[in-house]
Amino acid sequence: MRAPGLSPSPLFLTLLAATVASGALAALSTGATGTAGIVLLVLGGWAVALCLHEFGHALTAYWGGDHSVRAKGYLTLDIRRYTDPMMSLLVPLALLALGGIPLPGGAVWIDRGALRSRAVTSAVSLAGPLTNLALGVVLTAVVGISRPPAGLADGLSCLALVQVLAFVLNILPVPGLDGFAALEPYLPEPARRFADSFGWYAPLLLFVLILGVPAVGDALFGSSFAVFTALGGNRQAAIAGFQQLLFWH
Repeated sequence: MRAPGLSPSPLFLTLLAATVASGALAALSTGATGTAGIVLLVLGGWAVALCLHEFGHALTAYWGGDHSVRAKGYLTLDIRRYTDPMMSLLVPLALLALGGIPLPGGAVWIDRGALRSRAVTSAVSLAGPLTNLALGVVLTAVVGISRPPAGLADGLSCLALVQVLAFVLNILPVPGLDGFAALEPYLPEPARRFADSFGWYAPLLLFVLILGVPAVGDALFGSSFAVFTALGGNRQAAIAGFQQLLFWH
């Protein structure tokens, strides 16, 4: 019998299977079909990573004292539990496809009063970005060890770089991002109320700055490529994958 609130949801498993199938398409095809495989692999992989990112938050919160996350379904990896269909899923996927920027998507609602300490609260916030970093490590290792066909290597390398980008973005001390949330327990109440007033606007403003101010975009991608390279990532394959992802440019 499956434990309620703990078993992976069929929707997550279907999403994972579709992403794997997209990888096979990228590996076995060339031309427009190969490009479609890479695009679907990266977008599907990002949706899978969104589930794992939020699962990381929820699992750490569960260990830290908030057992309500189980009843909310956050431990099932069901993407519907983490998202508002428009702002939390479709908009981030569109921004990734249009600009290559993995803007944070889903969210889990944590009962912070149930967490045992401020350190645990910070750990809950950092668990999501660290999950992205771990996925980047795994994907770069898969490419480096298995040496897959060029199309699949490009797609997986692009997806790995997207995970590193998500990590670098999320740890920035910007309201609405996990990096700020990790600092928030240690801030005075007026500062927390002021930051809360920004809501979604601060991350969206950051996205505009990344795309509209070359120095900001260069700093983000430069630091992300530095981390990606340090992890052993294939820079040329990642660039080739990004060119396929943004084929419409």
